[in-house]
Amino acid sequence: MSHLATIRPEFVEFIPRELAAGVLYISIPYKTAVHACACGCGSKVVTPISPVRWRLTYDGETVSLYPSVGNWSYPCESHYWVRENRVEWAPQWTKKQIEANRAADRALKENYQAERDNDAASLLAKRQLGRVQRLVGRLRARPRR
Repeated sequence: MSHLATIRPEFVEFIPRELAAGVLYISIPYKTAVHACACGCGSKVVTPISPVRWRLTYDGETVSLYPSVGNWSYPCESHYWVRENRVEWAPQWTKKQIEANRAADRALKENYQAERDNDAASLLAKRQLGRVQRLVGRLRARPRR
């Protein structure tokens, strides 16, 4: 297998069935970036773009993904960074490091979802309070008989 040194962005709406080596397909509408594994094994690597998954930056010419890409579910177990169109290889992680990373990812996602749920509940409570306040205001404004 031949390890890639560079990757180039290609903006698409839909990810193609066949992935060209060295291309990072980016779908803004679907908030996803996909590429063939940089190690050359041919595995399809999907990196969802979200606050708790991967962050993608594009400066008009180059693309970067944060955090690193750890393909620990694939036989290759490759691990690398995509920084300004360069593939920078990271050290191989132990099973213990991989499990700790997965646990941290799960906790991050759970905390993010809890915050979103709390924000939604708070917004709902504010809306309900606003409705009650408007109703009380209308009742107070009515002439008394």
